[in-house]
Amino acid sequence: MNRLNLLTLGVKDMRASLQFYREGLGFDVVVYGEESNPDVIFFNNNGTKISLFPIERLAKDINEHEPPNIGTGFGGFTLAYNGKSKDEVDEVFSQAEKAGAKIIKEPETVFWGGYSGYFQDPNGYYWEVAFGEMWEFDSNDMLVIKR
Repeated sequence: MNRLNLLTLGVKDMRASLQFYREGLGFDVVVYGEESNPDVIFFNNNGTKISLFPIERLAKDINEHEPPNIGTGFGGFTLAYNGKSKDEVDEVFSQAEKAGAKIIKEPETVFWGGYSGYFQDPNGYYWEVAFGEMWEFDSNDMLVIKR
């Protein structure tokens, strides 16, 4: 198993999440169900796909009889957008803030030599937006990891 096809984020409010990601951040999405109350939302992006699913239903899908506890706070998980310049990082941050994201850490030069900041989406998921001069991207704008 050496690939990751889909990340599913359990969300509290599907409609608000749809508005944040589609209208606010500009993601191309495919909505299953009614726009006013989607069953599932898929991001039609390059690379690994992301889906949004109601968090209570996701917990029951994992184990109907003993669903995992739905907690709050940091769960040791972040999502990342890797930009190709500091300006791109700043543009994405501005777009996220206008869409209603909570800015956690403004972009700044960080310990590993890059430029990075964090925001939270309406469901509390942390997004890092970062740039590193040493990074390379493939033809699909996906980060190339070298040994």
